[in-house]
Amino acid sequence: MYQEYTLFLLSTLPILVITILLVGLRWPAKIVMPLALLSVIIPSSLVWKVPLNILLAQIIDGIFTAGGILYIVFGALILLNTLKETGALTVIKRMFTNISTDRRVQVIIILWLFGAFLEGSAGFGSTGAIIGPLLLGLGFPAMAAAVLCMIFQSTAVSFGAVGTPVLVGLSVGLGGGELEGVGIAGLSWNEYIHQLGYYVAAINGTVAVLMPLILVCMLTRFFGAERSFLPGLRVWKFAIFAGVCFSVPYYLTARYLGPEFPDIIGSLVGLVPVVIAAKKGWLLPDDAGWDFPEKSQWADSWKGVITIEEKAFTSNMSTFKAVLPYLLMVTILFASRMDELPVKAWLLSFTVETGELFGSQISPSLELGYLPGTIFIISALFAVMIHRGTVGTFSNAVSNSAPVVTSAFTALMFAVPMVKIFIGSGMGDSELLDMPRILAQFFADRFSDVWIIMSAGIGAMGAFIAGSNTLCNMMFSLFQYNVAEMSGLDTTWIVAVQSVGAAAGNMICVQNVVMITAAVGLSGCEGDIIRKTILPAIYYVLGAAAVAYIALYGIGFHFGTYYLLTVVLIVITGIYKSRQKTYLGKGT
Repeated sequence: MYQEYTLFLLSTLPILVITILLVGLRWPAKIVMPLALLSVIIPSSLVWKVPLNILLAQIIDGIFTAGGILYIVFGALILLNTLKETGALTVIKRMFTNISTDRRVQVIIILWLFGAFLEGSAGFGSTGAIIGPLLLGLGFPAMAAAVLCMIFQSTAVSFGAVGTPVLVGLSVGLGGGELEGVGIAGLSWNEYIHQLGYYVAAINGTVAVLMPLILVCMLTRFFGAERSFLPGLRVWKFAIFAGVCFSVPYYLTARYLGPEFPDIIGSLVGLVPVVIAAKKGWLLPDDAGWDFPEKSQWADSWKGVITIEEKAFTSNMSTFKAVLPYLLMVTILFASRMDELPVKAWLLSFTVETGELFGSQISPSLELGYLPGTIFIISALFAVMIHRGTVGTFSNAVSNSAPVVTSAFTALMFAVPMVKIFIGSGMGDSELLDMPRILAQFFADRFSDVWIIMSAGIGAMGAFIAGSNTLCNMMFSLFQYNVAEMSGLDTTWIVAVQSVGAAAGNMICVQNVVMITAAVGLSGCEGDIIRKTILPAIYYVLGAAAVAYIALYGIGFHFGTYYLLTVVLIVITGIYKSRQKTYLGKGT
């Protein structure tokens, strides 16, 4: 018992360091992450007996991964700055304001729908790297862009990169069909993974109906002149409509086509009615046109180091020509993620590899061609060409992007190695489980009676540290399956809940927040952002558990029903108050 508690406490050390120093005391990540790395190296070496050669290999592997993340951000900023230099960003801004000048509507269209398409096409951080700077270019405060991008990283993450978290994360984590007793009798392995995928979509699709409303409420609460949820609640009809327009095709795609395309089809199908409704003003309140306060009234914490000075409007540049670099980017991203096309293999051929380091069987690599950063840079060069830019146009974009990326260098170079050592702590000579599984086992031994809730929570915890839904699924899916089986719970639903919890954990993931703050020029404010995104993450985790409860036990006297009624009551009360204040404002 003593050893069990000791191992649990040692395994929580990096989580406690990050939570207390980064979130609680708001220290910048560049200071917290070296301490977090130290907090995981010491117990890994002394207690888990991880040899020095493996620790060094894990650190170098983490540095390679961090370099890839920085490269993605660098490429995204080069594309943004290139479009700014050519004047295309001004044209794109006019395109969105022609649909709606209301910032609440813009967030739903750009982030919820276009962002989901990007996530489904590429994933692995590229969505925040593109959408964050784009929102910045459209006049959003840097802090708003970062917070909204973090909250967005939930529903679409489960099927990001053409279904990778399910097709790779869950499939590999559950043994790839090679473990006896894992699966469902009468179903092939592919059919079982397909079923897991649409269980994940059923949970996500239900919880996600309110996510556009949560996005706009967070926008108005923290970045509006009123500092209130009420302006966000006033667009409840439009926001819930957008949630349904995405969630229904999202679920149907997962149910009938498989886990590859829910994000892509859900976003494309949903985009059409939502854009039409926005242009016509359907389902929008009388106060349509909500905007941020004047920039002179913005709090210093809202502002980043990136400044967007609009170029004069280029009258001879069409909207199609302005967005063509983004269309090229999406096309290449999509093609490069399809195994059936030769593009993926060709891009993967441009990979830097070290081979096994120090006899550790760890082989760091950097897939330079395949990383979205390369595709962003190709799109930027294409923009220079079709927008009649010059060499100076591109060089200015590069020089303006480099300082922003270097500001995140220290944090990521310590954060990612910390994750690698944390996950790989089971490679030591002590024969102990790795730290994530120590934590999961500790909770399983004590909270099996409420395991549906704990399953989602462990998924979120895994993503908080690992920074990846796919990796979290690989770490915990078999563990979740075994706990469910021993507890007499439906194994498929429990694994699905864990996967959705991991998607929700992306809202508070350290690696993601460091990346997005770099993309919008806000490094050093990571703790402030997580403090704002933690409530939506909790809503999502508990919502996932509630949906699973209702799916397994129906409507009854249990957590699922209580939570559903509580959420509905809160939303109805908020909508009523927002309408009441609107009427009072009109003097009626």
